[in-house]
Amino acid sequence: MYASFFGLNEKPFAITPDPRYLFMSERHGEALAHLVYGVTESGGFVQLTGEVGTGKTTLVRTLLQNKLPNNADVAVVLNPRLSVIEFLETICEELGILAPEIRGSVKALVDTLNRQLLRAHAEGRRVILVVDEAQNLSPDVLEQVRLLTNLETAKQKLLQIILIGQPELRDLLAREDLRQLAQRITGRYHLEPLSRDETAKYIEHRLRVAGALGEVFDSGAKREVYRLTDGVPRLINVICDRALLGAYSKETRRVGRRLVRRAAAEIKGIPYTAPLLRWAIPVGGGVAIAVIVASLWPLLEERGDAASPAPANAVAALEEAPAPVIDAEPSAAEPEPERRAEADAAPPAEPEPEAKLDDQLLLAGELTRLAPAFEVLFGLWGLEFSDPITNGCEAARSEGYACLMQRGSWSGLRQLDRPAILTLTDSRGKAHYVVLQALHGDKAELSIAGVSVTHTFLDVTDIWFGDYILIWRPPNGVSYALGRGSRGENVLWLRRSLAAIDDRYRAEPLDSIVYDEQLEQRVIDFQRDHRLDVDGLAGQQTQIIINSLLGSENTPRLTTPRLARE
Repeated sequence: MYASFFGLNEKPFAITPDPRYLFMSERHGEALAHLVYGVTESGGFVQLTGEVGTGKTTLVRTLLQNKLPNNADVAVVLNPRLSVIEFLETICEELGILAPEIRGSVKALVDTLNRQLLRAHAEGRRVILVVDEAQNLSPDVLEQVRLLTNLETAKQKLLQIILIGQPELRDLLAREDLRQLAQRITGRYHLEPLSRDETAKYIEHRLRVAGALGEVFDSGAKREVYRLTDGVPRLINVICDRALLGAYSKETRRVGRRLVRRAAAEIKGIPYTAPLLRWAIPVGGGVAIAVIVASLWPLLEERGDAASPAPANAVAALEEAPAPVIDAEPSAAEPEPERRAEADAAPPAEPEPEAKLDDQLLLAGELTRLAPAFEVLFGLWGLEFSDPITNGCEAARSEGYACLMQRGSWSGLRQLDRPAILTLTDSRGKAHYVVLQALHGDKAELSIAGVSVTHTFLDVTDIWFGDYILIWRPPNGVSYALGRGSRGENVLWLRRSLAAIDDRYRAEPLDSIVYDEQLEQRVIDFQRDHRLDVDGLAGQQTQIIINSLLGSENTPRLTTPRLARE
């Protein structure tokens, strides 16, 4: 829309990770050097961390497109919220070695992967595994990742692994039970946001790549962009893109500080308040309250002599005392006509605007960490989560529960019908963990730092990208996927549960503990009817929905009001 107006070949501030737009700041140069080291050296792990939006994915794209050696085979895992089997299947699929007969078996998948690594080594090729968003890896998958580095010859490791993630990845790998994995990390780098000077150069760089011949953002606008974004590239892109659109609508080819502020306000959905007014408004409001209290204090004292003593605090007195009738005469039963007309003409008081979700998150700050969210989630299940250091999923497992961590949608959450921890990203790019407690029509009841608030799906969707964690009660307290050849009490539970839901899903004999072909077909029928992935594998989602349909007692639901559950 605005590209031709500014003489650009394309939009310069798209948020897609295009390697052509990579701005090689000192930090990004060092980070890329660490990644190149990781793909040219043999064995072990390389860890790259950084805040949301600092350019990690763009660096990875640059590495894959321009910096890989010619003899490298790469497997990229973009969504690591997978089970161990799903993780191994993804790697094999990326390397082109996934066959139907090895699906569902950890041993078969690892054996196939090992053969491929040995074959590649014999051909002089290197195999590299890149895991993005690695902070979402479960402990079981992390342990499997560590075991993959045991695939080796007498002289070298056969697999190089690069872990890319948010700062939580550093905390995760610092845990005592993951020390064996942490000891194998041969390179670490944390990517920081841009400085103020780098932010200005970043804006100029992207404009030049897009074809700009002159300066579009003046120096004040660049400083304002840095102030509003703290140097986070993704936020810079979003605000600058909106500022260019605003300049186009006003038919001006120069972006100044005011346009940048207006763009940031539009993105946040709130009116922008100038820095001076931010302190002037509360100070002025405080002065106004003081003037009102001072003017009414003699009246309050006079009333206090005739009634009870006035509270020591003047503000408390204003709240507790009845509103004084200043002009009324004892004999006046009706107000004067002019006064009555003015009262009738007075507009009704406007309701206070509802608080924005983004503002609530910014106010909550550090109180929206993962541990407090797990405490709220556990409370909905009637469980205690008293140790904030303990991993929430490990604590759930110790109580006979399991975690499901993945990316989904409102319809998927409604189908699973369990409270969940949502990962929300505020306007500054900071992640917050809030608990989805209930669904009421098109509104979601959330717990932010233990305080219940309600917002529309649309408001939440603006800052929620689908990541969630929920806990559920697996059969017999053990969570694992069931597929052809599985045996045990969980298979027996699956047979009987499907039959209890609908006779169409009955697989005889009901007392068999073997997952046979007939049971697989019934699972496929169930998955098709409930719009699940039709693979015949009864994974966590399938089992959770079966539990929901059985109507298990003492299970908190999203679609049942919270008070009714209590």
